[in-house]
Amino acid sequence: MADKDATTDQDMAIPVNEKMDIERDSSASNKRPEPSLSIGEDGIQPLTLASIDPKLERSVVWKFDLRLLPVLAVMYLFNSLDKSNLGNAKTAGLEKSLGLDIEKNQYSTILSVFFVPYVLTAPFLGLAGKKYGPNRVLPIMMFCFGTCTLLVVAAHNFAGIMTLRWFLGMSESAFFPLVIYYQTMFYRRGELARRLAIFYAAQSIASAFGGLLSFGVFQIRGGALEPWRYLFVIEGSCTILFSFFSFWYLPKSAGEAKFLSEQEQRVAFQRIQLDSSSIVNEKLDIRESLTIFRQPTSWMILAIQICLGVPLQSVNLFLPQIITRLGYSTVKTNLYTVAPNVSGAVVLLILSFLSDYTRLRFPFVAMGFLFTFIGMVIFAGIDVEHQLQVAYFASFMMTWGTSAPSVLLDVLYNNNIANENKRVLLTSVAVPAANMMGVVSSNIFRNEDRPKYIPALATTAAFGGTGLVLTILFGAFMILDNKKRDKRQGVKVKPTEIPTEKLQDGPASPDFRWCL
Repeated sequence: MADKDATTDQDMAIPVNEKMDIERDSSASNKRPEPSLSIGEDGIQPLTLASIDPKLERSVVWKFDLRLLPVLAVMYLFNSLDKSNLGNAKTAGLEKSLGLDIEKNQYSTILSVFFVPYVLTAPFLGLAGKKYGPNRVLPIMMFCFGTCTLLVVAAHNFAGIMTLRWFLGMSESAFFPLVIYYQTMFYRRGELARRLAIFYAAQSIASAFGGLLSFGVFQIRGGALEPWRYLFVIEGSCTILFSFFSFWYLPKSAGEAKFLSEQEQRVAFQRIQLDSSSIVNEKLDIRESLTIFRQPTSWMILAIQICLGVPLQSVNLFLPQIITRLGYSTVKTNLYTVAPNVSGAVVLLILSFLSDYTRLRFPFVAMGFLFTFIGMVIFAGIDVEHQLQVAYFASFMMTWGTSAPSVLLDVLYNNNIANENKRVLLTSVAVPAANMMGVVSSNIFRNEDRPKYIPALATTAAFGGTGLVLTILFGAFMILDNKKRDKRQGVKVKPTEIPTEKLQDGPASPDFRWCL
């Protein structure tokens, strides 16, 4: 974006009316103009959300929903399947086929190694996505993790599967952070939670679909491969094919979407300028992005993400093992993971729609932590063999409490960061911080503790309880800080009433108000 105060001699020599005519003529000469070049640059007309035609805006949002959400959901479905399919494969004999040493917990090791490159490479891939565009980087990442999944078919020992899991972690590391950032390029702050929830629900659906797919694939007998290997063939091949489609299909940004008319492009750009980003399509500035870690609240967000990570990864990776305690066969165990995962997706959508409707985030994040805490405590505290129905209900509560906080916490801090550079970097660190806790989850569900897994369930509940407390404290801080800012300015202002173009400096700006 050009400096608004910078004026050349040539600019000064042109009368304002002539200058406006030149801009209009220039705009008309291009088939699809850059909306960012003709809006708000010269102070010609101040923009407000009220100046946008509501009917036209609804049309633009509807087109984004139809164009983006289904494709992103399918992409994330494959991402989730490729990441979590080891749990299903384990129930069909993966450990025995690869000769993994149970006493040395080699299965836990191959789960854990995934998260090391996942955390180390995510910030760099996130910044690459900012520079080259998520519409290009996301499909390339998808191709890479699909290839890693397919190559599992060729793994026949511990070293082979370890190597593939390492590169899988690298290729998946910034996928979810970049999708979050990508959606903030198209949707206003109050629209983000339910859209992101629809996308994220693909993970719950993936877990359910993974159980159904495993149920079918594990029926294969007498083929050239062991049954569990067919699972990786199918998932890896489909992922690679869909990556080519998404590379061609995804638009670069709201104002440059080729499926919109010129007027719709202009409206799409205005929406993001006023209620998402301070500078739309801002150029990458790594030094500026790093300043986000000077804000103490960024560290509180990371702490909450870490508390979220253990329940999230425990349920994602070990729900089949938890369900195994109910005493069903291998096939039925995978089948019985479907209902909890589907219910998790439903609760996620309900809470996210409520969050967008009320424009509140942290109460619903806290509610999710509460669900997880109660579910883990129930499952650990009852006699599962004699209280099967109660135990199965507890597994539902576990899924309710992992999906919603993950989405709504991401929406919470993205709503409060108008600077695109800072937003993409914090997201690329915070999401992997939660996923990094898969190292903890992978090592607390130990074979020697089965079938009850009491230490693992107690640890998971403790992280959930701590996350609940931190979320409430963070919410209380935001409420009190908003009141102090209102008192200092002598006016009561809602966060939605402040255009994000004024919030480049975040909390350092006197106009800033926390989106709760």
